[in-house]
Amino acid sequence: MNITGKNLIGNTVSAKYNKTFTGLGGTVKNISTNKFYEASTEEIDEAVTKAHAAFLVYRNFSGTRKAEFLEAIAAKLSESKDEILPITEQETKLSSGRLQGEMQRTINQLRLFANLLKEGSWVNAIIDTAQPERQPLPKPDIRQIQIALGPVAVFGASNFPLAFSVAGGDTASALAAGCSVVYKAHPGHPVTSEMIGKLIIEAASEISMPEGIFSLLQGVNYETSINLVTHSLIKAVGFTGSFAGGKALFDAAAKREEPIPVYAEMGSINPVFILPEMLEKNGADVANKLAASNTLSAGQFCTNPGLIISPPSKSTNQFLSTFEFVIEKSTPEQMLTSKIHNSYYNELEKFSDVSGVETLVKKTKEENVAAPNMFKTTAENFLNNKVLFEEVFGPSSLHIVAGSEEELIAIAKKIPGQLTITVWGTNNDLEIQKKLLNLLELKAGRLIINGVPTGVEVTHAMVHGGPYPATTDSRTTSVGTNAIYRFTRAVCYQNYPDNLLPDALKNGNSLKIMRKINGAFTNESIS
Repeated sequence: MNITGKNLIGNTVSAKYNKTFTGLGGTVKNISTNKFYEASTEEIDEAVTKAHAAFLVYRNFSGTRKAEFLEAIAAKLSESKDEILPITEQETKLSSGRLQGEMQRTINQLRLFANLLKEGSWVNAIIDTAQPERQPLPKPDIRQIQIALGPVAVFGASNFPLAFSVAGGDTASALAAGCSVVYKAHPGHPVTSEMIGKLIIEAASEISMPEGIFSLLQGVNYETSINLVTHSLIKAVGFTGSFAGGKALFDAAAKREEPIPVYAEMGSINPVFILPEMLEKNGADVANKLAASNTLSAGQFCTNPGLIISPPSKSTNQFLSTFEFVIEKSTPEQMLTSKIHNSYYNELEKFSDVSGVETLVKKTKEENVAAPNMFKTTAENFLNNKVLFEEVFGPSSLHIVAGSEEELIAIAKKIPGQLTITVWGTNNDLEIQKKLLNLLELKAGRLIINGVPTGVEVTHAMVHGGPYPATTDSRTTSVGTNAIYRFTRAVCYQNYPDNLLPDALKNGNSLKIMRKINGAFTNESIS
């Protein structure tokens, strides 16, 4: 595939700004260029204007028609994966096996949303029929449905160049909702981004989607992202990345003349609580599993278990020794970019400088690779040092020995919002710690019992989100089919003639979907 390094604005290839950059992941062999053109203000406006025009057409397509588009994108990825994956491996340094699995996840989640659209009940049709004879006032006919917001700006993640990138979950859920997408490529993998962006546009063209339903903009400058988010025709933002990046976009969107929602997933320290009986009976096994999770892909997961809390005992010492042994023998791995590499070691220095933090494993810094590190402190010291609550993006773990149940509860109360919280315990442990479990429900989007947080299944029930600062909106998820509701809003129709209603709300229910009619779910028509 020929790489242009230019912006893909609907069907137009564009390079109107003379500023260029090289991908943060470094140069890629055997492609036509490693120079990429920063999107200009004019190009951003062109992309968003086309996206708005496309949205006005696309929003009225049937669920089956939109599903056809998602399936066409999935087919293109499947056909081209052998060409894409070696490039992505060069750009990101992620392993071939990891990327093969991620590509299949990307394809599967597109098909999952397609199936959701074909079934159709996701629109949440609610019908309260009229009661014209009601006294003292007649009751009107009121019907509700979810409709698409408009053009969406999507920002991909560096650590998931496929599943949270150009054709990833945010793009899939926005297109499924009926929105058009203007995608801002991550500078960590611009070649992969262009390749997949072209495939999406090809798929759109082949099945007669409106031009501008998808555009891809390149850029490394902060201003490029802000200009996209603040464009008046953009109606929502999807983002996966750092806290600083997500908060900046959130603040910019809030200051617009028309504020818009920003669904930013910004990371987490993913606390793990290990309870006494489990620690005594199975501590070594737990240590092995958590250490493997902590070092997986150089710790570059937003669900990496970075904070581990255990009670004081001989079993705790054995647990820490086993964990330390696994960390010591772990092989340092390359990180995604030099920027992430530098950030990792800067964060480690902050930990090392905190009084009362003991370094259990500290390996020599090497160029572009992340050596695992391991720290230990007391509950009291943790609770009194704000820096210890910060995410370290990489294979690092902080271990806290909580001396009492009161300290355990104090930690649970003070930790900020998380993507995940894990509890390891026997049935007896869990029964005793119901108060802890009840408290943790308020702190995370996903609670895990006796497992590791890395590995996010794409299912209908999945929640990949959580209270701030893990995300900017704790009511939503960026993984699973409920992600579609980030890009929709409810509209109700009062006393509308049947022929003017959306198909999902018409009396006849030609779509045969489940609807709530006068408080009861049914797929029956209204006589």
